[in-house]
Amino acid sequence: MSKCEQCIIKQFNSLKSLTKDELIRISACKTSKTIKKGTILFDEGDTINGVYCVKDGICKLSKLSENGKDQIVKMVVKGQLIGQRSLVSDQSSNLQATALNDMEVCFIPKSEIIADLQKNPKFSYDMLQDMARDLKEADNIIVNMAQKSVRQRLAETLIYIHESFGTNPDGTLSVLLSREDFANIVGTATESAIRVLSQFKKDGMISTQGKHIKIENLNDLKRIE
Repeated sequence: MSKCEQCIIKQFNSLKSLTKDELIRISACKTSKTIKKGTILFDEGDTINGVYCVKDGICKLSKLSENGKDQIVKMVVKGQLIGQRSLVSDQSSNLQATALNDMEVCFIPKSEIIADLQKNPKFSYDMLQDMARDLKEADNIIVNMAQKSVRQRLAETLIYIHESFGTNPDGTLSVLLSREDFANIVGTATESAIRVLSQFKKDGMISTQGKHIKIENLNDLKRIE
């Protein structure tokens, strides 16, 4: 089990602002876990009581709407933290976290890290900055849902995955999402997402190999209005 003070992952999140002594103490009480693809880390309404630091893998954060559909609000990747709001609020989780592939995570109990928020101003500031970025992303999602077409939102999702997560050696997107996942990201019916992806394929902007998608013309995707 790697020690927090020696782990390079912390450089990608607010844990980098903790002192060596704080990291040594946290390392002694954290729990390292392997999360299998499709496993739910926590559900809506759960009390998290700590934060997850993602060492490897990707998970989706989603919320169940009144009509029973999942809305994916964020994808969390290696180096990021999940559950930061649990540190400053006693509210239960507003989202569900589900592993999109096999993940390695470390769980740090709230009881161990809450004192660091109160005593280490740089750590508190970095945590607030992370939350501010999350709020900005949420604002953008709301605006996109109201003002952009399904074609635009789906094109932007493909571009985001391509630019953020890269591709496999064969050129396909490294993150494998179901057609339902794509629909849940852009806020539409699965049938609509399939129809738009088929049109992108017909127009030569993407190609498919089973469930895998390869972007063939990134510039055309960026020009979709």
